[in-house]
Formats: sequence, structure tokens, C-alpha cells
Amino acid sequence: MPYKFLIYISYSYALPIGNPLEKEILSRGDTVMWYSDLKDGKEALKGKANVLSTIQDVVAYKPDIVLTATNDVPDFITGLKVQIFHGFLAQKRPSKKHIFSEFRIRGFFDLYCTQGPSTTSIFKQLEKKHKHFKVTETGWSKVDPLFPISNQKSNHKPKILIASTFTERLSLAFDETVFNEIKKLSLTDKYTFDMVLHPKIPDDIKNKWKSLENANFTYHNTTNLIPIFQHSDILFADTTSAIQEFLLQKKPVVSFKHTFNHDYLIHVDKAAQLEEMFNYALSYPEDLIKKIDPFIKNLHPYQDGKSSKRVIETCISYLHEDKSHLKNKPINLIRKYKIRKRLGYFTWKSYSKPYTIKK
Repeated sequence: MPYKFLIYISYSYALPIGNPLEKEILSRGDTVMWYSDLKDGKEALKGKANVLSTIQDVVAYKPDIVLTATNDVPDFITGLKVQIFHGFLAQKRPSKKHIFSEFRIRGFFDLYCTQGPSTTSIFKQLEKKHKHFKVTETGWSKVDPLFPISNQKSNHKPKILIASTFTERLSLAFDETVFNEIKKLSLTDKYTFDMVLHPKIPDDIKNKWKSLENANFTYHNTTNLIPIFQHSDILFADTTSAIQEFLLQKKPVVSFKHTFNHDYLIHVDKAAQLEEMFNYALSYPEDLIKKIDPFIKNLHPYQDGKSSKRVIETCISYLHEDKSHLKNKPINLIRKYKIRKRLGYFTWKSYSKPYTIKK
């Protein structure tokens, strides 16, 4: 039977997550539409023809499966609600309860398609605790285009990619000493720099870094990072989840003031140390590369580029499974009200059980 999919997003960075899923859905002969609940995502979707403009259109579409790259999803629309995640477990900082925000259960999803053992192990514990959703490890759609990995160092001038998160106290983009050091290094003609910034970073900070553009420094206004990953020798970052994506290539990462002292990263906390650490990273130290291997196996062990296929097949299979043994989802009155207020759509309708279509 043909299925109707909805890819539900908020921000532009979700497009590279949804695009491989869209490709897989269309290859199967099924239907897929997109919807964004925020302006940034709506702007990013303007180039697509298969977009639902309003929440009323979403309700009328009546999707069978909703693939969600957001933290919540309207409970009043039809479809199996599937969390496909908008990033890897970045380990930026734990909450007050010492739980990373990635593991917060908000009570909206029927299925979690996890990326690898590091997330699956925790979500499996939460599955047993809450008993109103299922967890299946599939790998992550966003990194499908990264495979197969071509990890040969180029003979050109070393290419360094700079990426930053949006939280000011964790972001290198807001650090004046880092800005001045990169400006200086970009004028030495020793390196070529590419830079991408999180869409949520304020425009004044983006424009400041754009002002550095020269023969050795290029600012990229894009959320499609994989082509840039593939042409970069090393990454310079802070706590952004781009670190985890980049490491799948087994290329070194220099991290500025990371919250945790991970042994698979090269740590630096002073801008004056950057040139030394860049040169060390560009040597591809053997002991560091060896430490990246077990990290990858725990984060995302799938190297076949077929995670999107696993996600879609898992969703379709679970759509037809008997779920009568599951508890109802939490009542969640406050969160449900906030969603309705944000979307300007008020209804008493709410799906408390995972959506099911009997074969």
C-alpha cells in the first residue's frame, strides 16, 4: 500500500536530515510533504514544491508517518510520530538532573530511530521506564551522503573548517581572541579556512566573521555541511554536534574550551595556541586516530549510507504492529497548549496512542 509521509521541521539545518529520507520515500513510490512551524524552516523550504504552508493543510493531509527533526510535534495530527533527531549527542552540558537534553522525554513520540549504541542504550532504558514508545537503532539519515568515506589527505594548502554552536558561553564565534587569531592566521597564507555558523547565531556575529573573507578565508551560509566536511583536512570547533559528524571521517578535531575532556579531541583553551594545535592536528597523529575508532563505533557504526532506508522500513513495519500493550502518552496539558498557541490552531483532538494501520 502507498504511504503518506510528513517531514516536520523548525529550522533550516533540518533539510540535510530530511533530504535523504525524502529521496528514499520517493524511490519507494510513496508520497512525502514537508512542513515547518518556524520562519527559518519555511524560508529554507521555498525551493521545494512539496510543502504544506499551514497547519490546517497538515491536518487535512492526514499523514500516515510523521518524521520529526524537532523536540516536539503536534499531537492532534494523524500519523505515527517518529523522532529522527536534529543532531548527534553533542554532550555540551548536562541538565540540573545530570541528564543530557537529548534524552529528555517530552511525551510526543511513538518511535525513536536512534543513531547508534551511545543513544540507543539510554533510550532503551527510557523505553522500559515510560512504556509508551518504541526504540529502534537505524543510524542517522543526515550522514548517508558522507559514505563511502574517502579519507585521503589532499596535497593542497591545508584546509581547516571552522564550525560553532549558537549558545554564547559555549561558542567560539563570540570569542574576540579567537576572531583575532583566525584573522591573523588567514593572512599568513599557510592555511585555507572555511567557516559555517549555526543558523541561530545573531546576524551581527555572522557579519563580523564574514568581514574576514579573503583569499584564504571563506564564509559559507549553508546547512549542507557534508560537501565541506569532505574537502576539509581538520575541523576547529567548540561543542557543536558538527564535531561528531566530522569525526565519522576519522579526521582530527581541535576543540575550543569543550565542556568535557574527550580523548578523541585535541583540546585548546587559549587562542594563542591555535596555530600549534592546528599543525599537530594536520599531522594526523596515529594515537589520536586510534581513539576516534571506538568513539565512532559507539556513536554511529553504520558505514553503508543506508540509514534512511532503515528508518523508512522501520517506520512502515511499526505502523502496522500491534501496540495495544503500550501505555497512553502523558497528558502534557501545558506542552500541548504551547504547541497550539505557537501554531494558532486550537483543538481538543489528541492522539494518545501510537498511530496504527492494520494490514
